Amino acid sequence: MKILTRYIGREVLAAVMFIFVALVALFAFFDLIHELGDVGRGGYTLTSAALFVALQMPSRMYELFPVAALIGTLFAMSELVANSEYTVMRASGASLLQVTWALIRVGIPVAIATFLAGEYVAPPAERLAQHLRAQVRGEAQRVVAQQFRSGFWFKQDRTVVNIRGVLADTSLIGVRIYEFDGDMHLRSLRVAESGKYGDDGRWKLNNVRTTEIGTDATHVSETATLPWDTILRPSLLTVYQVAPERLELNTLWDNMRLLGGSAQKTSRFEIAFWNKVFYPAAVVVMMILALPFAYLQRRSGGVGLRIFAGTMLGLAFFLLGRLFTNLGVLNDWPPLFSAVFPLAMFVAVAASMLWWLERR
Repeated sequence: MKILTRYIGREVLAAVMFIFVALVALFAFFDLIHELGDVGRGGYTLTSAALFVALQMPSRMYELFPVAALIGTLFAMSELVANSEYTVMRASGASLLQVTWALIRVGIPVAIATFLAGEYVAPPAERLAQHLRAQVRGEAQRVVAQQFRSGFWFKQDRTVVNIRGVLADTSLIGVRIYEFDGDMHLRSLRVAESGKYGDDGRWKLNNVRTTEIGTDATHVSETATLPWDTILRPSLLTVYQVAPERLELNTLWDNMRLLGGSAQKTSRFEIAFWNKVFYPAAVVVMMILALPFAYLQRRSGGVGLRIFAGTMLGLAFFLLGRLFTNLGVLNDWPPLFSAVFPLAMFVAVAASMLWWLERR
């Protein structure tokens, strides 16, 4: 059985890698075509567009792993069925559970690679891509994000901070720091023209005007620079350049903690967090789901039709995940439910189809 397991694993892994490379190349081509419309703006050349697309490839790879696993497994298993190899395996005593375990053994390393790509490779590459694009297009000083019309708000202890905007290099503009006492009376207001994160782990505010509000009088002072200690970090501001779904788990967690402490909605970050946790498992689920589809109509062949069905299934999984993410944010559904339900639905479909196949 070990030889049989290695044989199935080798065939499936080769097919998955082939489909994966083909999908990545196809989406890279589409992304490059999309970027051609911006070539010529500022210093955005064809080389810059190609580099931008290359830096976005890790994110594409992360997104395409489950689809490639589904289509590749479908292709490999369909070939085994069409060549009657699968029939010989079952007649030789190989159970459906053993074949499924052979697929899981292949899926686990691919799932681990998916997690590593989404956690350690894709986020920094995506940030670098957005920063590069802003620089070469002459938009490095453009305001790239504002949470509300009034800017970005957060609360730390008895301090409320308002930031009017964030630049492409995560510098701050229009910083207002409101400090209150224990009775929530305003004690001071600091207004800074801009702020930049330093190598010492602190923000440096520029052109700061401080208003101290006392019991009987108010004192106003100005200073060119002022160090600012806060829980806010540049990594927390990258959410305005990179979609939450493409951020690291620790950055999502920090945003959830920061916004939660300010009594702001964190549902989108929570859903993205749980999606990141469970998304690698989709690779294994897709490979198991491919098994019954590959086995159906084994006498008549129809490999192309099964590959098409697998593609549609992969697209349905991707769209269903996006749908529940948006519905969860709009309707305030439990974040864990919004993230896990599409995957649980496909797990149920795969399990029921395998049960039905074994009963035939």
